Amino acid sequence: MRTQQVPRAEWEQFFDAFTRRHEGWLATVRVVDRRLGAQVEARDLPLEGIVPGRKKGASLSILLGKRPDANVEHAVERPEQVWVELTDRGVEAALEIVGADGRRTILEFRTAVPAEELDGLVREPAVD
Repeated sequence: MRTQQVPRAEWEQFFDAFTRRHEGWLATVRVVDRRLGAQVEARDLPLEGIVPGRKKGASLSILLGKRPDANVEHAVERPEQVWVELTDRGVEAALEIVGADGRRTILEFRTAVPAEELDGLVREPAVD
């Protein structure tokens, strides 16, 4: 595994493309805080999207879940750094967002596989 930082100037484009590549993938959100340690915010919910704030210092939102009774919106206040973790095959396995207060939000996928290996595996249910 290796990590690479996403420059702030590229966040909007990066998150848009990241969301399109991983929409519907099951993800877990963990928050690591110096005082409280690691906490699980959401587990194995489908990724709906990541929406960055338009202005520097604005919060960023991670949206998970497709059903009204099972969804989570996790806000990252004043994000300062974004890191993406890549597998040895170059597949995005996790995302880490570091806030100004040092709190780290980690979005991990249940499994990380190249998108081309998923083609044809997920189909819409038949409608009667």
